[in-house]
Amino acid sequence: MATKRELDEATQTETTGHVWDGIKELDTPMPRWWLWAFYATIVWGVVFVILYPAWPLVNGATPGLLGYSSRAQVASEVARARDANAALDQRILDTDLAAVEQDPELLQFAVAGGGAVFRNNCGQCHGAGGQGAIGGFPNLLDDDWLWGGTVEAIHQTVQHGIRYDADPDTRFSQMPAFGDILTPEEIDGLTQYVLSLSGTEHDAGMAAAAQQTFLDNCASCHGEDGAGMQDQGAPSLVDGIWLYGGDPATIRETITTARYGIMPSFSLGNRLRPEDIRKVAVYVHNLGGGQ
Repeated sequence: MATKRELDEATQTETTGHVWDGIKELDTPMPRWWLWAFYATIVWGVVFVILYPAWPLVNGATPGLLGYSSRAQVASEVARARDANAALDQRILDTDLAAVEQDPELLQFAVAGGGAVFRNNCGQCHGAGGQGAIGGFPNLLDDDWLWGGTVEAIHQTVQHGIRYDADPDTRFSQMPAFGDILTPEEIDGLTQYVLSLSGTEHDAGMAAAAQQTFLDNCASCHGEDGAGMQDQGAPSLVDGIWLYGGDPATIRETITTARYGIMPSFSLGNRLRPEDIRKVAVYVHNLGGGQ
């Protein structure tokens, strides 16, 4: 309820004219210090808009009189860090990768720098700790390597990728889709045979009958014993480590439709500097599963 403004007898403060349940609202003025602080923020806001980027435009923002840019500041700080590490970066480039791991100073530098590179570029697929994931993302912590786990082999993989058509030096292999080659019954037998190679529960009769089918169609890449061939990028079928899953249904799907995992080349388009590729190769090799 609003009434006319009047002077409150108890406080000698003018009221606002608002009354609720007989209680009158006083029109007490704001403290002077608060008002001056409020005015100061207004002045600061105006000064900030004039000096720094503020108002968004179609292709950017108003630059401000100081020409400040947070991106430019970050670029400057990155450049300073690179300048500070330039000598060690050059040593990384000039030193054989195996020898880097024998030099405590270079090893510490490579692992620290490679860890940052890995988290920014590799962790999205391989996991923050390199543990990988079922579905085509290899675990980098174990000793199962499709293309070799030496530091030089890892460097080659990071540098040129896997089945990355834009890079002529990429690692390449292709498993045929046997659904277009073999009968469903032959694929069922192969599934049981592959299960038998890793000691997984299987139908022994079907597995035995499919041995020749395996030798005729799969041994050229996976080996007669199923141990795989790193120069072909063909996985071992005997160790119980599966990139896409080792249950019967998944193995049957793999045989039927094949797999075609792709890893990008990190040397193309200056995605990573040569020294950073070498650092991340050393980092991965030192995660615990390197050969």
